[in-house]
Amino acid sequence: MLTRRRLGAGAAGAAIAAPALLRAQAPWPGDRPVEVIVPFPPGGGVDIMTRLVMPLVAAQIPGMRHVVSNRAGAAGQIGLEATFNAVPDGYTLGATTIPAHNAIPLERAARYRAMDFAFLANIVEDANWLYVRADSPIRTVQDLVERARARPGGLSYGTTGVGSDDHIFMLTFEALAGVPPLVHIPFAGAAPLIPQLAGGHMDLAAINVNDAIGMAREGKLRILAQAAAERQREAPDVPTFRELGLDIVHGASRGIVGPPGLPAEISGRLERAFAVALADGGFQRDAERNAMPLRPLVGAAYREMAAGVDAKLKELWQQRPWRG
Repeated sequence: MLTRRRLGAGAAGAAIAAPALLRAQAPWPGDRPVEVIVPFPPGGGVDIMTRLVMPLVAAQIPGMRHVVSNRAGAAGQIGLEATFNAVPDGYTLGATTIPAHNAIPLERAARYRAMDFAFLANIVEDANWLYVRADSPIRTVQDLVERARARPGGLSYGTTGVGSDDHIFMLTFEALAGVPPLVHIPFAGAAPLIPQLAGGHMDLAAINVNDAIGMAREGKLRILAQAAAERQREAPDVPTFRELGLDIVHGASRGIVGPPGLPAEISGRLERAFAVALADGGFQRDAERNAMPLRPLVGAAYREMAAGVDAKLKELWQQRPWRG
């Protein structure tokens, strides 16, 4: 029986709930900024990419404001979890980098599922390059292969962390080149790694194009090969691994995702805005100045690329699990 007391309580509850319901149904983007979570510290490749592209995206959506929030930690896991578990209302987006995005849940417990994000736009594909000191006796990739075979466990390499694109690239290189595992020295980013390489504290480093291209141009470091599909403009004299007989095309694919369940109306508006932003001539020039090789993929094309990487990564994990 519905009593007056219950009726009054129900009416009061409805009155309290009404403002929240109205806020939930407010036209997007509404009256608050969209938070874009970068899962790494300021100043890195993912952070720079995000800060360059998001103003152009926001300009395509009337009323949209955004704020970039750096939530670093656990090699990107903390920020990715924050994006994944956010309310899918369009007010939280996140930057990411593949394959690290996919590797984390393979290595350890994570509060996200790699392929359940809303994949909005890939922006950059930054190939992995092998760097050595300028005076290194390792002059070519063939030199590296021969020395690695002759001295199992005698060569060391640095990367930007366990499960990073650099690390996965080196596991792929070891497998395809048929060499025993080299000694892996993980760092918390390229900034602390490069001085150690330049100081002779490791034999080589697997990093991305923009991490040390300046030192290579200054003659302090040398590039052995690049894992791009074709020679990049940053180093047209450096061979690709494919040219050397190793079918390795690998790098960091950096883009923007949203939490699972992002409504189609919101994801569609964002995808259209990214398509316009990525075709902008000013953005393309800024990307070139910042040594950011572009690979624009929007919506379904981005998801398809991510799924392909995910499948290959799981296969590699079965062959050479890389815990710790």
